[in-house]
Amino acid sequence: MDSIFKALADPARRKLLDSLRDRPGQSLHDLQGQLDMTRFGVMKHLGVLEGAKLIVTHKKGRFKYHYLNALPLREVIDRWIEPLLEQPAARAVLSLKSQLEGPPKMTKPDFMMQTYIHCTQDALWHALTDPEANAEFNFVAGSCERDGDALVFRTPDDALMLICTETKLTPKTRIESTFEPHWAGPDVALGKSRFVYLIEPQGENCLLTLEHYDIPIGQEGVADGWTRTLAGLKTWLETGNAIKFSYQTEEA
Repeated sequence: MDSIFKALADPARRKLLDSLRDRPGQSLHDLQGQLDMTRFGVMKHLGVLEGAKLIVTHKKGRFKYHYLNALPLREVIDRWIEPLLEQPAARAVLSLKSQLEGPPKMTKPDFMMQTYIHCTQDALWHALTDPEANAEFNFVAGSCERDGDALVFRTPDDALMLICTETKLTPKTRIESTFEPHWAGPDVALGKSRFVYLIEPQGENCLLTLEHYDIPIGQEGVADGWTRTLAGLKTWLETGNAIKFSYQTEEA
């Protein structure tokens, strides 16, 4: 945690994080133009942020794209702030007019997240593919059932919330799935996107990377949900406790 506070102490690094929050997936060239310093200086700041796990990168060809990784910040919030918040979540969901069509595009991710989890590779694979496990760590789901290749999530009052259909599995290392939200109600069509889980064993731990692609306009807020879901996954696997990191009501 010391590396997080050290990384956040510099205003230039905070500016880089703000920029990646507003526009994920920027290259070094994109970021360099936002700071009054040399390319090498920006690279040094990005190295500090990457060392603190506050950003993750995705390499495509000769370009390297940078993404804000909110999970370490979530751990700081969970330690000091979350216990002070008592009221449950309530957020409006945007209605969408268009739906993603055609085959998946091989683009860079819209956002990425990474976290280390103290568990075995088998345990993490089971948690990500088992419906009962998903119901335990998903930040808002009341239940989850498997329907063939699909994991079907429902809210605590049994309304259909989300369908994630596995499209390609590489056992214990990679899961590719579609992401089909239904939380706006049965009469509202929301666009479909896709995500990838990557599992890398790291001694007694596993490094889990999430990549989310092709997010329709209006659904950028799914990153907040992923932050809470992956925080719940880490807590559940490391402690056995199911904790719902729900949204908090915002006061006017």
